[in-house]
Amino acid sequence: MKIATWNIERLRHKSQLDSIIRNCDQVAADVLVLTETDSEVSLKYKYCIQTPQLIEIKPVYYKPTENRVSIYTNYKFIRQHQTCDKYTTLCVELETERGNLLVYGTIIGAYGNRHKSFVEDLTRQLADIEQLTAAHKRLCVCGDFNCSFSDNYYYTKVGRRAIEESFTKTKLALLTKNQPECIDHIALSESFISNSIIKIKEWNNDKMLSDHKGILVDIK
Repeated sequence: MKIATWNIERLRHKSQLDSIIRNCDQVAADVLVLTETDSEVSLKYKYCIQTPQLIEIKPVYYKPTENRVSIYTNYKFIRQHQTCDKYTTLCVELETERGNLLVYGTIIGAYGNRHKSFVEDLTRQLADIEQLTAAHKRLCVCGDFNCSFSDNYYYTKVGRRAIEESFTKTKLALLTKNQPECIDHIALSESFISNSIIKIKEWNNDKMLSDHKGILVDIK
């Protein structure tokens, strides 16, 4: 199983849209979570579940085609679960070869980790995650955490500590924790991973298509 995430920076590099789409296709993820995304990114997946377009937010700073989280998958889509913020978080239940899995796509702090809303977003989302793991056990948290864990690239002490403590409590393994200059992450319930071998792949390391690297975990 391959799970990937990428923040495409509100399609600021639209002139390279073909390259952005080609990179998404080449990753060939079973589950792909795009953040700061746009409906102009059209990918060949059976299902695409999205947060609402941001034109609904006033005052309007967004293009009509923009939304914050899109989850692409060929796994059977079972249902969507309620989350704390319909614009910034999205939780879907999928039927996989390893059993049903909840995928929680997110941006923790849509305006960055220095904005006053970051701690509020963090608190509410971690509460979501704790409730979902308590009820459903198998969860994947995937998206833009606005926090690095292995270096001083971009983080706050409050954010890093809160995420680590919550994931320990909910038995989520932060598979991308040791990647340098990485603020987009993938965490999975330890029970879902079991004794699997985990391989990690990155792309857009030169950040020419977005100011974020893309990241994928291959679970075998």
